[in-house]
Amino acid sequence: MKPISQETLNKAAIYSLAFLWIFTGLTSIFFLPEIGYQILGSANITGTLADIVLIGGGTLDIMLGVWLLTSFRIKLCCALQVAVIVVYTLLLTIIDPSYWLHPFGPVTKNLPIIVLIIYLYNSKADEI
Repeated sequence: MKPISQETLNKAAIYSLAFLWIFTGLTSIFFLPEIGYQILGSANITGTLADIVLIGGGTLDIMLGVWLLTSFRIKLCCALQVAVIVVYTLLLTIIDPSYWLHPFGPVTKNLPIIVLIIYLYNSKADEI
């Protein structure tokens, strides 16, 4: 098997992360919002505030995915992605730490995702 080029790996990282962000945002807003409302409800975030948080978070996710696809200021995009994941992880840990033990790993998967984002960030060393 031939080695995969750096450019191909970078594109794969961009496309896979973009898919993750866009699909997560769409799922949060359109496909399974009840899961988000359940999590928010357990933190006593309900009603209009829950709508704002859920739609705002989902929209942010979609925007990050689309931003990745533009390749505009990708290092800034990577830094923002890591910040968003850290905030989401901290909030979910405060709201319901049992998600760390969930068999499908909705929180633990954040660690390798952050590593992939850091890889992409470092691969764009020539950008500011």
